[in-house]
Amino acid sequence: MKTESSSSVVEFLEKVPLLHRLTSSSLKKIAQVLVFKRYERGDYVVGRDEEEMEGVYFILEGQAQVLGPVGEENCSEFFLKPFDYFGRGIFGNVYAVDVVAVSQLTCLLLTCDHCHLLETKPICDLDNQRSLLERILYMDPLDLNVFRGFTLPNAPALGKVFGGQFVAQGLAAASKTVEFMKLVHSLHAYFLLSGDTNSKDFNLNMLLLASTLLFSSESSLAVPIIYEVSRLRDGNNFATRRVDARQKGKTIFTLFASFQREQQGFDHLESNMPHMLPPETLVPRDEMLQRRMTDHLIPRYYRNKVATQYTAPLPIDIRFCEPNYSTEERKSPSRLKYWFKARGELSDDQALHRCVVAFASDLMYAFISSDPHRKKGMSAVPVSLDHSMWFHRPLRADDWLLFVMVNLTASQSRGLATGEMFNRKGELVVSLKQEALLKETVTSNPILDSKL
Repeated sequence: MKTESSSSVVEFLEKVPLLHRLTSSSLKKIAQVLVFKRYERGDYVVGRDEEEMEGVYFILEGQAQVLGPVGEENCSEFFLKPFDYFGRGIFGNVYAVDVVAVSQLTCLLLTCDHCHLLETKPICDLDNQRSLLERILYMDPLDLNVFRGFTLPNAPALGKVFGGQFVAQGLAAASKTVEFMKLVHSLHAYFLLSGDTNSKDFNLNMLLLASTLLFSSESSLAVPIIYEVSRLRDGNNFATRRVDARQKGKTIFTLFASFQREQQGFDHLESNMPHMLPPETLVPRDEMLQRRMTDHLIPRYYRNKVATQYTAPLPIDIRFCEPNYSTEERKSPSRLKYWFKARGELSDDQALHRCVVAFASDLMYAFISSDPHRKKGMSAVPVSLDHSMWFHRPLRADDWLLFVMVNLTASQSRGLATGEMFNRKGELVVSLKQEALLKETVTSNPILDSKL
């Protein structure tokens, strides 16, 4: 770019919701290839009938209008302002709309041949044979019953340690103290305090040591979590463990887990798997979110919300069975069904597969309690309080499992949800329950400030 300095362009890009998930180095690369485009009032910037689109447009100055559904052309949500974006080619040529300048308009164009710069870091490091999930579940042994876990840079997190990571790492630590013939059949977890993902206050030498112990490919790590396992019982067929997770000297998470040696006994099944389309026919979650970020027939605030919150693809592949998302005008029912499986192949270790399922179990569980109550100007932030799982049958986390969850009730600022997981044969493999704290925050229109 020649008209603006590179630093001012990067500062602008940092305020674009679509780009919040990218690193500073990626933004600098984008800034170097952007092209200025100027339009007069009434000019068509893009048209839905165009065979090819130049690329992605970011509005620098002025306003444009998306010609939305009949009767909604004057809706404020279809007017685009600075820091908004439009154009096909963002994540493939999926959506096409007419965009017209309603004032003098200046855009920054990222041409199609440079759209690959919008891609986030891949899930698996090609230099490492282990999947991201296996690296998240890695437990560094410090003593006989003490282990150290890590929050990796590309692990799911929204400013704090993801609850499913606590459950999975705590279960992994407990499993390492139990003879391999005994597998977890139930667990009960309590989330006490938020886990810190900020490494600034932690000893740098410790982080460097942790990085070396883990995998040299990880560039940065958050404050480690220390998992201390108490061996409550070791019997012939059952074993019981308590795990306390500590960070910065505080206990922030507690898990109780019971393990059982495989035994023959009665076998029946009353719960039936609902009939759903096969996962191969459904749109992956990441692709669905990418479409929503670029569908200008969806309200602007919701597109910006998705773009701001979307970081990198999850280590779990998710396929929703039916449309289900909340906006301020559209509430979701208090139930959700989706297929999921781990990305990549896992070993045959059944303990690993159960830890992976424990990780995946908390990804969206709490949100179904708040979705039916959304209203204008409200931001609901559910927080997991406790989490219980019962494992009924052997399972594979790298094969499709159907997760059916229902919110039973919400009261006294808490919501209670139940869940069932079925394999493709229709067998019930896991039952779940979770209680979440439903925190309501009244918000106004967001101000998109620089991340710096």
